[in-house]
Amino acid sequence: MGIYEELVARGLIAQVTDEKEIRELVNNGKAVFYIGFDPTADSLHVGHFMALCLMKRLQMAGNRPIALIGGGTGYIGDPSGRSDMRSMMTPETIQHNCDCFKEQMSKFIEFGEGKAMMVNNADWLLKLNYIDVLRDVGHCFSVNNMLRAECYKQRMEKGLSFLEFNYMIMQSYDFYHLFKEYGCNMQFGGDDQWSNMLGGTELIRRKLGKDAYAMTITLLMNSEGKKMGKTANGAVWLDPKKTSPYEFYQYWRNVGDDDVLKCIRMLTFLPLEEIDKMNDWQGSQLNDAKDILAFELTKLVHGEDEASKARDISKSLFAGGGDSADMPNTVLTDENFTDEKIGVLDLMVAGGLAASKGEARRLVQQGGVSADGEKITDPAFTFDKNAFTEGVVIKKGKKVFHKFTV
Repeated sequence: MGIYEELVARGLIAQVTDEKEIRELVNNGKAVFYIGFDPTADSLHVGHFMALCLMKRLQMAGNRPIALIGGGTGYIGDPSGRSDMRSMMTPETIQHNCDCFKEQMSKFIEFGEGKAMMVNNADWLLKLNYIDVLRDVGHCFSVNNMLRAECYKQRMEKGLSFLEFNYMIMQSYDFYHLFKEYGCNMQFGGDDQWSNMLGGTELIRRKLGKDAYAMTITLLMNSEGKKMGKTANGAVWLDPKKTSPYEFYQYWRNVGDDDVLKCIRMLTFLPLEEIDKMNDWQGSQLNDAKDILAFELTKLVHGEDEASKARDISKSLFAGGGDSADMPNTVLTDENFTDEKIGVLDLMVAGGLAASKGEARRLVQQGGVSADGEKITDPAFTFDKNAFTEGVVIKKGKKVFHKFTV
């Protein structure tokens, strides 16, 4: 099985423009491909996992990845999947986020001479002259076709700014530039990027002739993958300062029964033959599969030692009385207390266990909250400040543990 066939078998490929040519390039290690990342935060999150793993798989097969950081397109903001306009970032913020991305990507792909490379589209987009762009590439884009693109259609009723309307042209120009400067002959992206990607392929062929080798592939689950990074209490980051290895492990340990084997197939590097044997797993075996998923992905991001530690902590906590030293924790300050006391609802909000006191109240009333092993049923329950000297472990539901100290 070639790497292209493996990507298909793992459920990663949704659409392609030139399957025969793409298969030939990828399977023979001749693809120079790029995937774009907009620097909207100072850390990648689990929604980027599919793209990062794909880059790693293809590099292992001899292909060359280009990680394109959208320092230039970040000035505009991708309207795909958005109901409103993105916030504008300062150049300093964009550069800081770009620097953070490269450090995290280095855990997945190898940078260096003849290996993976990282480029920032600010290096060419910010130097372009507006009139020159209009004359050079503007005639290659049909406004009628652009308005039919899904990323724009969903914004037409609420309003689409002209600034965002230019995003497709800028993304297409990226592929055109990478093709000319680095021999980039392939682009990957999520299924929500299909129109933008086709724009790049068409631009190359119209500017450089139909024989120009430029192709596109989309990932089947990337739009869902972006949602993977979001939870009720925020995002699941790859930066251990934002999401601890234990929290990261627990996120994957808590995926739904219907998703666990799909995630193992798409995101881990376990052999397909080994994964196929799990297809008939049910009941408690699915919990074993979740442990495998959580361990493999935590190892990939944080290393085997941290993954083993997170797994041991998780198992000991679920067994009862485990070491709480490395579980998620919140340090309370004097401001959290009133008359040396804090209510359970305020405590849960302070630790991110509930988005609001209303949500916390419902959890307590439904019997889903315990403190140091004792169930709390009264929403008016309060803790004395001195109770937190040794730490108090709050358990939400069956799987979420959080330690509070002062």
